[in-house]
Amino acid sequence: MAVEPRLWVLARKLQATAQTGLEYNQNEYDRDRYELVSKIAAELMSMHCDAPIETFHKLFGEQTGYATPKVDVRAAVFRDGKILMVREAMDGLWTIPGGWADVNDSPREAAEREVWEESGFRVTARKLVAVYDRAKHPHEPPLPFHVYKMIFACEIVSGEARPSRETPEVGFFALDALPPLSTSRILEFQIQRAFAHAKNPVLATDFD
Repeated sequence: MAVEPRLWVLARKLQATAQTGLEYNQNEYDRDRYELVSKIAAELMSMHCDAPIETFHKLFGEQTGYATPKVDVRAAVFRDGKILMVREAMDGLWTIPGGWADVNDSPREAAEREVWEESGFRVTARKLVAVYDRAKHPHEPPLPFHVYKMIFACEIVSGEARPSRETPEVGFFALDALPPLSTSRILEFQIQRAFAHAKNPVLATDFD
């Protein structure tokens, strides 16, 4: 099982510590120390990638409260033995529909909504296929926040393929004919697991 670079993991831990410390500590000297820790985390991340340090300062400054993992939901939707995929406008590569879970959406509702918005199909989630820790798998690039990925097996209820501004192409693909993947969002082995669960619905949910 692949893991993220140790430097990146430590920098993210520093940021989470700083964020939580700033939330619960009102002592001005301690707050100054937590601010410094956050700046060090930003510098470490900037050294590890092409993004400027200001990008991480802005990202971290927008985060408040106790630091917890973010949730990315994905939907595995099948028709005629092929899986529904959308092409992302941001990188021109393909993924199964999904994105960040919104506040007040249950995970199931978030997955169903993403399919509708990105592909034009109304679906019903039937099963939780997997819960993955993104950091334990070779997604590229690494993200500055800890992420859990939830993949749901969904069934089409209605609708037809309809591209969106964020996903300009929609299609169904066989496992042996997958398009170039947006590996920040989905990995081939995760799609393989979705196919396995589609063929054998009694499989237990995968999890890290």
